[in-house]
Amino acid sequence: MDDPIDDLLDLLDLEDIDLDIFRGRNEAARSRRIFGGQVAAQSLVAAARTVEGQLAHSLHGYFLRPGDPTVPVVFTVDRIRDGRSFTTRHVVARQKGRAIFNMSVSFQQHERGYEHQMPMPDAPDPESLPTRAELVRRHFERIPESDRLWVTQPRPVDVRHVELPTFFGGGPRSGQNLVWMRVPRTLDDDPALHQRLLAYMSDLTLLDNTVLPHGRNGRLGPLMVASIDHSIWFHRVFRVDAWLLYVQDSPAAAGARGFARGTLFARDGTLVASVAQEGLLRPTRRAEDRSE
Repeated sequence: MDDPIDDLLDLLDLEDIDLDIFRGRNEAARSRRIFGGQVAAQSLVAAARTVEGQLAHSLHGYFLRPGDPTVPVVFTVDRIRDGRSFTTRHVVARQKGRAIFNMSVSFQQHERGYEHQMPMPDAPDPESLPTRAELVRRHFERIPESDRLWVTQPRPVDVRHVELPTFFGGGPRSGQNLVWMRVPRTLDDDPALHQRLLAYMSDLTLLDNTVLPHGRNGRLGPLMVASIDHSIWFHRVFRVDAWLLYVQDSPAAAGARGFARGTLFARDGTLVASVAQEGLLRPTRRAEDRSE
């Protein structure tokens, strides 16, 4: 059996096809559309290939069309600005000539300055929480039928939920959502590698927070959920092969859109990154049709 971690690392090793143009493959297990975290991470790889001596400190991307997992993605990088302290890149991901995603990435030369951060909340140790495979065994019958294929696939990331997520049948609730995650294998020390993997990981659980207050089948009917945009701010160098606590919530939903945000802490309490995302949160049936 293929190692899903090796598969993910290969996925993020883009093919150079021309100056500032790259091509990437897609995850084979995704049958309906490309996972947003994949194309975001690949876009960060493409941007970083055109920059030397600086690490990304922020990225902001928009999902424009659903990606077809059977078609390779071509990434074109526009070198907006090269500076001594900051460098800016713009990336467009295309399939069959049509843009499916675009991202702006800012890179910075390492500098020293003032530091402060919010404290990490208390959380159970990740080792005390069930693995994804254990959740599948315990709650398979509660997993929505439309989610069962992708929920039960082997994953390159070890994710431990403090509370049962909606795609395992968890019901509506409010407040913070705590999730531990890591790549369960020692990786190279390259900070850029850990950044691109975090870009992938940060999209695994975030959008579910917009659903949490309502459940998968709220009073307006089953929900159509899809990412609209995704932003990450990298505060410090970190490792994704060590446990990170992803503290998430959803402050608001309106206009058939839900907003979610998250902060990622190393196990020692160091805040390493912040994330924000807006997603489509559209009822697929009107409330008055639910009696049919």
